[in-house]
Parts: sequence; C-alpha cells; structure tokens
Amino acid sequence: MKLGTGLFTAQRRPDDDREPGELYDEILTLTREIERAGLDSAWVSEHHFAEDGYLSSTMPTLGAMAAETDDLEIGSCVALGPLYDPVRLAEDAATVDLIADGRLTLGLAIGSNPREFDVFGVPREERAERLEDLVPFLRAAWSDGPLEYESTFHDVPADVSITPKPANERVPVFLGGGAKPAVRRAARNADGWCAPSALSVGGVRKRVEDIRRVREEAGLEDDFQVYVIRHGWVGDSREEAWETMCDGYVYLQRRYAEIFSGEPVEELEDDRKRELKAQAVFGTPDQVADELEAYRDAVGDDVHVILRTYYPGVGTDAMVDCIHRLGDEVAPALR
Repeated sequence: MKLGTGLFTAQRRPDDDREPGELYDEILTLTREIERAGLDSAWVSEHHFAEDGYLSSTMPTLGAMAAETDDLEIGSCVALGPLYDPVRLAEDAATVDLIADGRLTLGLAIGSNPREFDVFGVPREERAERLEDLVPFLRAAWSDGPLEYESTFHDVPADVSITPKPANERVPVFLGGGAKPAVRRAARNADGWCAPSALSVGGVRKRVEDIRRVREEAGLEDDFQVYVIRHGWVGDSREEAWETMCDGYVYLQRRYAEIFSGEPVEELEDDRKRELKAQAVFGTPDQVADELEAYRDAVGDDVHVILRTYYPGVGTDAMVDCIHRLGDEVAPALR
C-alpha cells in the first residue's frame, strides 16, 4: 500500500497577503518535505480563471517538482484532458518525465466547469469522447517512430514523429471519476483509475470489482493501479486535527462547488459541512492509519492512497508537520 499527498492548488484565500510566487515556493518546499518524509508521491490539481489563483499550469509545476526531488512519484490529479492540445501535452509530459527520470504519472479527467470549456473553445458535450481520444493519442505519440494515429478531434498528420519520448516506454495514465461510464472508461483505456474523495470504501470496492470484470472480459492483462483520494489531517487528537484543517478544507470545498456548478457559492450549507467532516480522515496517526487500512482490505495491497493535506491558508509549518507525521507515524503502519 502506497501513501502520497498534495494536491497542490496554489490558491490564495482573501486573508492571505502573500504574493503568488510565494505560493509556488511553498509548493516546492512541501514537495521536498514529502520526499524527506519518505512518502510515495506528490500531486497537483488543475482549474482555470479562478479569482484565488487555482493552479492552472500542471506541467511547469510538475517540472519544477521533478527538479527538486530524486525518488518521489509526481503527477497530476487531475489534469483536464479535453482542454489540452494533444501534441503539446505529449511533448510537455514527456519532458517532465525525462526531468523526473521516469517518475511522472499523468492523471486525467473530463472536467465540468462550463466557463473553462467556453473560454478554451471546446464543446462541453464532447468532453468524454475527447478524453477517450486523448489517451491512445498520447500512447502513440510516446511510441517509437511516427504517430500512426488519426485523432477524431485534432488534425495531426499520422506520419509526424512527436518528440521527446518519455524516460520509459510511456508515462502511466490514469483516469478519474466515480460514475460508471468514467470508471469503465478507465478500465478499458488507461493504466489506472482514481476514486474521488466522496466515494465510501464500499463504493470504491464496488467500482474496483467492476473494473476487474471489464478488464477480464476485454482480455486486458497489463498492470492496473487504483488510486484513492481522501481529505485529511494528522494531529495530536481528532479535535485538534479537525480544528487545524477545517477552515482551509471548507474553503476549498466551497470553491469546488463554484467550479463544478459555474455559479457563485457564498457559503456551504450546514448539512454539507457535516457531510464533508464525515468524509474526511483526520485524527491521531493511529486513527488515520486505521481508516486508510480499510482500503487495503477493500481492494488489495497495491492501492495507492492520496491523502490531501494541502489546504489554502493552513500555513506552511503546519503542513510540513502533518507531512512528516504521515511519513513517520502513518505510513509505517500501512506497510
């Protein structure tokens, strides 16, 4: 069982007076600490046109993270696949993977925010089909020789050779999403699937069973990695852990409510806040480890949990402390 953290978003809350560059310096500081703590992975997320500066450029950020580390898996969780020019994404991901010496994992999803699709000029109703077209395009681009793939949505000559190539044969690609079509899309087309944070352990188990069934019926025998996102925090007690993460976590979820709906959200309802607290994994190291252990029981030893501990406004020192408690006290209990 592997354990990673992030997801870096570079958001600045209204009460945060730091310059944008300081937020990216913080990301690099935390990335170094994640590796020093012995955790397995660090991740970025992506959205566009946000007033609080939500991270929009995954590949430059991952390139910087790659240069700051030696062994850490780094990746996008997730990049918004339909919004990318596939040639540019293939080139940029391969470049980051070379800088990282083969440590990049590319997580993709279909996206949802109407404004993002409108500004990028991508029809929102095509997002699922565009994502399904993107994955084989990337694999073809990273293969030796010419592309030899005709995209449904992008007029790229099949005889062009896209360079550079990744450090290994290809960059692993996983797809996110909890709905049955998204899960089965990952099962058929990708190297892995990422469960969203709202899914229960039982929900993850049910979907992994479906993935295995789909892949067996299709005769797919390659390795397939299951990732699980949860929000959480490690502290001296459940009360202290919740108090530390609460404001940043609720702020982040309010902003997601705006991103997903495309409408302003001034305040989350109390019922929603209680639901979010119930979904989070927080407490002492033993309490956190016990909750995360349930995923091993549900889907097997090879599950990779991404426990989100990056929250706008929580403070660099507090996040560094949480990262090291994850590495020193939680991860050993899971291994």
